[in-house]
Amino acid sequence: MNAPLGSDWERPQPTSTSRTQPEGASSTRGRPRDSTRDAALRTAALEVLADVGYRALTMDAVAAQARAGKATIYRRWESKLELVIDTCTQLVQRNVPQPDNGVLETDLGEFLSAFAEFLDGPVGKAAQALVGELPHEPELAEAFRDSFLLPQRDVLRRIIDRGSERGEVRGNAPVDTVVELAGAALIHRLMLTGEPLDQRFVDRLLHEALLPLLR
Repeated sequence: MNAPLGSDWERPQPTSTSRTQPEGASSTRGRPRDSTRDAALRTAALEVLADVGYRALTMDAVAAQARAGKATIYRRWESKLELVIDTCTQLVQRNVPQPDNGVLETDLGEFLSAFAEFLDGPVGKAAQALVGELPHEPELAEAFRDSFLLPQRDVLRRIIDRGSERGEVRGNAPVDTVVELAGAALIHRLMLTGEPLDQRFVDRLLHEALLPLLR
C-alpha cells in the first residue's frame, strides 16, 4: 500500500469525535489512539473509494487494503459513511491552503494552484467516485458539501474579503459568483471534461475570469 496521501498525512492528528463501538468490537478504553494508524486507514479508504466507488466500498475491503483487522476500523468509525466523511474532512483541513501574502492576485493564484493539484491526485478520483452517489445518498451529500465543498469556499471568501479591505476589490463586485465560479471551474474539468488541471488553466481562470470580475 502507498504511503499516506497528502502533505500532512505523515503527521496526522487524532480526531476528537467520540464514537460508540458496534457490538463485537473490542474496547480500547485507556489505550492511546495511534494517529499514524488512523492516517493509514484513511489512506486505504481513499484508495478503495477511488477504485470501486462508494456503494461497493466495505469495511472488509478497507481492512484488507490497510492490512488491518476490521475491529481496528470499527473502533474508530462506526460505518463507511463516517469513515469516508472523516477522511474527506481530514484531507481538506490539511491540504487546502489558506494563503495570506497581502496581495489579492497572489493569494488567489496560490490557492487555485494548490487546490487544482489537490484535486488532480487520488483525492480527485475519490471525489469522482462519490459524486455519482450523492443524489441517492442524502446524508452523504450533506456531509460531502459540509466537509469538502464549503471549506474551500470559505477560504476563497476570506481571501477576497481581505483584498476588499485593502481596496483591491471594487465595491459592487459579484463576490458570491466568483467564489462559486472558482471551485466550479476546477470541478467541471475534473468531473466532466477530463482536461488537465494544470497551471496554464489556473492562470487563465485567474486572469480571464476571476480577477476581471473583482476589479
